[in-house]
Amino acid sequence: MMANTISKATYEQLEALLALQIDPERIVTQEAKRLAYGTDASFYRLVPQIVLRLKDLSEVIYAIQSCRELGVHFTFRAAGTSLSGQAVSDSVLITLTDDWRGHDIVDDGHKIILQPGVIGADANKYLAPFKRKIGPDPASINTCKIGGIAANNASGMCCGTAQNSYRTVDSVKVVFADGTLLDTSSKASIDAFKVTRPDIYQGLSNLVAQTQSNAELTERIRHKYRLKNTTGYALNALVDYSDPIEVLEHLLIGSEGTLGFIAEITYNTVIEHEFKASALLVFADIEEASRAVATLAKTPVAAVELMDGRALRSVADKPGMPEFMPNLDIEAAALLVETHASSQADLDSQCEAILGSLSDYSIIESVPFTTDAKTVATLWGIRKGMFPAVGAVREVGTTVIIEDVAFPVENLANGVRDLQALFDKYHYSEAIIFGHALEGNLHFVFTQGFDSQEEIDRYGGFMDDVADLVAVKYQGSLKAEHGTGRNMAPYVELEWGKDGYALMQQIKKLFDPEGLLNPGVIINDNPHSHIENLKPMPAADDIVDRCIECGFCEPVCPSRTLTLSPRQRIVLYRELQRRKAAGETVTASELEKVFEYQGLDTCAATGLCADRCPVGINTGDLVKQLRTAKYKKFTPIAKWTADHFSTTTTLTRASLKANQVAVKVIGENGVSKLTNGVRSLTKNKTPIWFPETPQSNSHNLKKSLELLVKSDKKVVYVPSCASRTMGQQTNASDQRSLTEVTMSLIKKAGFEIIIPEGIHDQCCGMPYDSKGMTDIATQKAAQLEQALWEASYQGEYPVLMDTSPCAKRSIDNFTKPLEILEPTGFVSKYLLPHLEIKPINETVMLHVTCSSRKMGLENSMLTLAQRCASHVVVPEHIACCGWAGDKGFTTPELNAAAVHPLKEQVPENCHRGFSNSRTCEIGLSHHSGIPYQSILYLVDEASVPQ
Repeated sequence: MMANTISKATYEQLEALLALQIDPERIVTQEAKRLAYGTDASFYRLVPQIVLRLKDLSEVIYAIQSCRELGVHFTFRAAGTSLSGQAVSDSVLITLTDDWRGHDIVDDGHKIILQPGVIGADANKYLAPFKRKIGPDPASINTCKIGGIAANNASGMCCGTAQNSYRTVDSVKVVFADGTLLDTSSKASIDAFKVTRPDIYQGLSNLVAQTQSNAELTERIRHKYRLKNTTGYALNALVDYSDPIEVLEHLLIGSEGTLGFIAEITYNTVIEHEFKASALLVFADIEEASRAVATLAKTPVAAVELMDGRALRSVADKPGMPEFMPNLDIEAAALLVETHASSQADLDSQCEAILGSLSDYSIIESVPFTTDAKTVATLWGIRKGMFPAVGAVREVGTTVIIEDVAFPVENLANGVRDLQALFDKYHYSEAIIFGHALEGNLHFVFTQGFDSQEEIDRYGGFMDDVADLVAVKYQGSLKAEHGTGRNMAPYVELEWGKDGYALMQQIKKLFDPEGLLNPGVIINDNPHSHIENLKPMPAADDIVDRCIECGFCEPVCPSRTLTLSPRQRIVLYRELQRRKAAGETVTASELEKVFEYQGLDTCAATGLCADRCPVGINTGDLVKQLRTAKYKKFTPIAKWTADHFSTTTTLTRASLKANQVAVKVIGENGVSKLTNGVRSLTKNKTPIWFPETPQSNSHNLKKSLELLVKSDKKVVYVPSCASRTMGQQTNASDQRSLTEVTMSLIKKAGFEIIIPEGIHDQCCGMPYDSKGMTDIATQKAAQLEQALWEASYQGEYPVLMDTSPCAKRSIDNFTKPLEILEPTGFVSKYLLPHLEIKPINETVMLHVTCSSRKMGLENSMLTLAQRCASHVVVPEHIACCGWAGDKGFTTPELNAAAVHPLKEQVPENCHRGFSNSRTCEIGLSHHSGIPYQSILYLVDEASVPQ
């Protein structure tokens, strides 16, 4: 059943039914949003009729029962990083809000209970103090969520088959197709389930008996699960276990949401070894490398990653690669080896044993075992950079496809050679091979266009040959760890045989007799499902054309819960450009209106997405480019402010002073009603007012300079335009302005301060850059750079900028050899050697700004705060506060969405927070309930001169 067989009236009826218990704001029916939210990392495109964003278990059960009542099928989605089409729907797509991030650590970290919305890397962060981790370690672990990890039986580089979800699941809480809830950790729940769903309980018992009585099928199942295998359902559950509940738990793993909704999972955790070493070993050809894999399998290796010659060549010219990389022959193959141990002595012994085992092999190049963090990161950067390397060079209009197979290890070399021959046969000259060699698990990456029937036929023929090669010739796995999805569903019977496939059909029928859960995934009678509903990838803009829509960017995006994530912005922008190119003027115009708010107005343009993107796309750059046209009519005003910047800041201080007076005269409520009433009348075109609006900065920079002593230690201090104009909010414990505190701290360390001439006319250009006014921003940055060049005596002295966004923009845009530092970097490098730190006995909050994160200062900032306070809390899931220059005043809902998790994470005994951006601190103060100030306040309070 497809969505187009269900009437519009039925969906309208479903929407009304859902709205009885679910907030209509979280029932998405707008076309543009359905397209954006419905897109995942696969190369398939299905647009759901309804997207639900559900906040708790009762809503999930109600949604399932409502869909069932009307005969509408539904699909569950976690992070949408899956590659095989298992998380797209043309009917109802069920997603989860951030309320599904609960976790509970049990038995000193030996078990962890996780809700499906927990990001995999966060689960490991919670377990880190116990020196434990979850077993699965997929490459997408910083983005993918536990619901997807379990539903796909995702594994990874070190996980193998011994530590995947199937092997480490302890219990699950699951909702079935009729809304029945089962908690397999609860005897009472199990007893109730036996009564309410005897069909499933007894049916599983029958399937176990049926399977185990079929000796040939049982042996085939055992044989196939020697390898990594996620093709079809986990039939090994029917031979590994006899108890129906244990069978059920393990069948759900890898079932891709086709048997039920995993509402909670308890994992048995594994050891996270403290000591690790990596080595890169290069062999003359794939045969030698494959033989080495068999030898290494007998040694204490944690991971062995194989890379063929084409894969090595794809990253050979990247910065930081070993010198020998560009000179390697295309026949060469490399193994990236990692070993883990509980002590340094054991690690050294293991490294020696591993290399000793290869004494009879000819290693033509190598980077020997090392524990150096930078070198290790470089080595793993080689492996992790291969997928994006192909994506970066693909032709516009094509997509990147990554397939995932497993050969018996003894056939690894032959399998690689045969795959390479298929690449040649079908003219995939850019294709590369790499993978988890210990399990014979290979990924191969290539680019494919779907804009003509000829191209679709080429892909279809290639996949037919791959399926025959892997499943028939070598009796391997067509899907080792990426899940069956739509992509491999037509080949499940080929791999498992008629009896194996019939068994899977029985499993599906037992759990989902009406076929409502994620139809078309795993079980699919359409032999062409893998070459239908293919995603278009039209050219849109050079900035984003390389996007593969993987979703890795989403966790750090401040607008992802309000409007769109970077991936979703690109999806809509591509569709907008497609419609324009096709002459669909009416629908293009409609989409453009939607995109203005969803795509442009609510993007913080921080660029954090670029740090997570495999190909380095900064969606904020596209947004700023598009804002150029949007703000063009304001260019004359902006130019005037830039040319008269001192006057502009003077007016700003005057307005802040007026606000102070107004608050004293008519009170906060009166000012709020007045200013926010005007905002309502102007349809939100005037700024919003906050009680945390700063007072005016009345600190006299010139007079303070006159009081400072001379010193041979000098620093050029650049107070940002924000800190020059803004004082503190009225309830801050320290009422000094940031400029005053900064100068106090510098003086305390014995430095002489140089302030550039004409500082009141200077600006880094950030306010203009964020609106796409590139020329004005560049002009202001150039003026500031010249002033600093002169003030620093041509770069002789360091330059301190007291807010991180200004420092980041200046570092990115200046051309002269100036040392630009924000507060954390300057204090750590220059002031701490001359200060004695006496930490205050207090719990404080710390916000690391997006600009600090992009400068790699997250750990440095935390370390500095921990030196100055007894306990520091860095709230989870806030990578950027979403204040975004002045958007906190003009688009306050962006700031509210970005810091939504903040207040609940402020401890009762915590009364203040610290950061390093004056404007960000306004929103942080407003939404946390405690005043935020610059980290320089904390350092000043905790320090005395040496």
